[in-house]
Amino acid sequence: MSSPSVTHDQFPIRVLGGPTAVFEYGGLRFLTDPTFDGPGDYAAPGGPTLTKTTPSALTPDDLGPIDVVLLSHDEHPDNLDNAGRALLADIPLVLTTPGGQQRLGGRSKGLTDWESTEVRRPDGGTVTVTGVPAVHGPGPREDVEPFTGQVVGFVLTGDGLPTVYVSGDNASLDAVKEIAERYAPVDTAVLFAGAPRFAALFDGAPIVLDSAQAAEAAGILGARRIVPAHHDSWAHFTEGRDELEAAFRAVGLSDRLDWNRSV
Repeated sequence: MSSPSVTHDQFPIRVLGGPTAVFEYGGLRFLTDPTFDGPGDYAAPGGPTLTKTTPSALTPDDLGPIDVVLLSHDEHPDNLDNAGRALLADIPLVLTTPGGQQRLGGRSKGLTDWESTEVRRPDGGTVTVTGVPAVHGPGPREDVEPFTGQVVGFVLTGDGLPTVYVSGDNASLDAVKEIAERYAPVDTAVLFAGAPRFAALFDGAPIVLDSAQAAEAAGILGARRIVPAHHDSWAHFTEGRDELEAAFRAVGLSDRLDWNRSV
C-alpha cells in the first residue's frame, strides 16, 4: 500500500509568550519550552537574574492534555520555569538534551544531533521527532556551551504531515544550514528570536537569533510559514515584533510570517 501523500496544509499554533507554544500535529498535542510563572525576577543558576515582564496567555490548567513537551533546554528559567517544571510530571514524554534527561529523569528523553524517536499517533501511525543542532550563542558550539549550556532543536515529520522545525534557543545560522541540507523546504518553522543579550556574555552579542538572522534563517530553510516565538515577555529580549516585521519585509518574506495566536 502506498504512503499517504504529504500535505502542506498549515495547522494552528498558539504562542503563549516567550518560548512557549502549543500545537496539535498528527493528532498529538505538543508544547514547547514551558514557562508559566508570573512576572518577576528569576535567578538563572550561575548566571544573571532574568526579569519576566508579561504573564503567559494561558495557565497550565488551561492547556488541556499535552502528549509531548519539546524542551530545548532545562537550565534557564526563561525556557523552563517553576510552573513548567511542575507540569512535566504529568507529561507522557519530554524530549530535551542528553544533559537535561540526566537532570530531569522521569519520562524525559535526551536527543543528540540527528537522533530520532517515534511517537505513536492516535490513528496508529507515528510522528518522528529528530533532534537537530542548536547553539545558544555566537561562535562554535564548543566555545559557547561552557557558558550557556547544551541546547537542542527539533524537526517533526510523519506520513502525510508537513515538516515542522522548532529552533529552540539557537543563534547559529550554520546550524540552520545543516538542517536545511536535510529538510528544506520546511513547511512550518517555529523560530526563537528576540536577540537576547547580556553585557557579560560574548561582548553583548545575541545568544539567540536577532530579527535579521531570523529572516535569513527563513530563507535558508525555504520555510513556507514562520511562527515567531521567544521575542516578548522578558526584559533581556532586545528585539520584538516590530523588528521582526521590518527584517522580514526587508527581504521580501513578510507573507511568510504567521502571528495567529488562536488554536
